[in-house]
Amino acid sequence: MKWLLALLALALSTPAMAQDSDFIIIAHRGASGERPEHTLAAYELAIDQGADYIEPDLVATRDGVLVARHENEISGTTDVDQRPEFAARLTTKMIDGEEITGWFTEDFTLAELRTLRARERLPEIRPQNTRYDGLYQVPTLEEIIQLVRAKEAETGRVIGLYPEIKHPGYFASIGHDLAAMLVEQLAEAGYESADAPVFIQSFEVAPLRRLGDMTDLRLVQLISAEGGPADDPSLSYADMVTPEGLGMIAAYADGIGVDLRLLLGADGRSTGLVEAANERGLVVHGWTLRKENAFLPEMARSDAPSHVTGFPAMVADAMRHAGLDGVFTDDPRLIVAWRVGEGGAGCRAD
Repeated sequence: MKWLLALLALALSTPAMAQDSDFIIIAHRGASGERPEHTLAAYELAIDQGADYIEPDLVATRDGVLVARHENEISGTTDVDQRPEFAARLTTKMIDGEEITGWFTEDFTLAELRTLRARERLPEIRPQNTRYDGLYQVPTLEEIIQLVRAKEAETGRVIGLYPEIKHPGYFASIGHDLAAMLVEQLAEAGYESADAPVFIQSFEVAPLRRLGDMTDLRLVQLISAEGGPADDPSLSYADMVTPEGLGMIAAYADGIGVDLRLLLGADGRSTGLVEAANERGLVVHGWTLRKENAFLPEMARSDAPSHVTGFPAMVADAMRHAGLDGVFTDDPRLIVAWRVGEGGAGCRAD
């Protein structure tokens, strides 16, 4: 109720504004609230629901093919742990300073990876999505681009790509230059200019600086509420959201993709980060808006279990009033409805 009252106060104190299509909706790993993430089915559903951009996280196979997975460790998003032929590939690696045990894309050729099937990463929160387990393969970037082109031809609208290169420093250390691989593949598909419907994002700094010399495509520095870039232990994300840090980012990137906790206060009002970034010419996209109570701010939750839908439109309203340029969401259907004024204050899924 406090969150709702705060938003009502914002609405009364702010000139009325139409839902603006300049506020872009980025399908976070596809429509991952309704299909297993990073599958062609999730991307296609997101496009059909009206998302402006789809977001593939990109990692490399052993034979140097870019594929879409949330992480290069794939036991949580595929059935690899049920495949006896790959049992011996269980291993422990150090990724960005963290010791991780599992199965890794870089230890599989594309042909081997294609024998696996995707599964829901959050079965406790999204049990309804588990009915799709085993149906979909791990998609390549090439297939994702082909899907986008086909859906553009079908719908007559432009559909953007918002790829993230995952752990680029680690992959470079084992011989895979994700930044160069991505730019080359995008250029082959006709994505080269600053006005192309593409943003390239990374949590690391050095790859984005390199990308600035390699392409005119727009670049986004990702910023978390904790920690710092894996490639620069001397720099924290807290440093990066200071006026000086934002000035540094503006020298090599076009925008920032920021944890919503850094953008909105407990009352739903802007923390001032959006305004500070805009002053330095940076666009601001927030992550990640999900419908379930487990992921929503306390005041936007319903009085129901954590897996039940709360009130994501309350958060979307707060983002709009704070001046964000867009949002990453697992639930593009709900946020598209909110943007065109069909979702109402609650934007419930049921």
